[in-house]
Amino acid sequence: MDSKKPRRRRSFTDEFKAGAVALVLKEGRSVAGVAKDLDLTTSALERWVKQARVDVGEGPPGALTTTEKEELVRLRREVRKLEMERDILKKAAAFFAKGHT
Repeated sequence: MDSKKPRRRRSFTDEFKAGAVALVLKEGRSVAGVAKDLDLTTSALERWVKQARVDVGEGPPGALTTTEKEELVRLRREVRKLEMERDILKKAAAFFAKGHT
């Protein structure tokens, strides 16, 4: 029985990703070939290439660039924080409106 162990999740620098994507987009190498040479999963490299194309305006309509995704994450985090602050203030206002001191 030839069972493979699941691959441990690794992280890569932006420079490494950019280099791998450049091998595919600028040098015309295949995703599978580059992935094999760099010991990457094909699906990870495909995602990086797809995102790189979106970032330069070659993606499908409505696709978010990396910068837009980062801004969306930041804005969602800010909304959660503001909602928590609002809820705290609502509770405090209700508490003091009842005449508690």
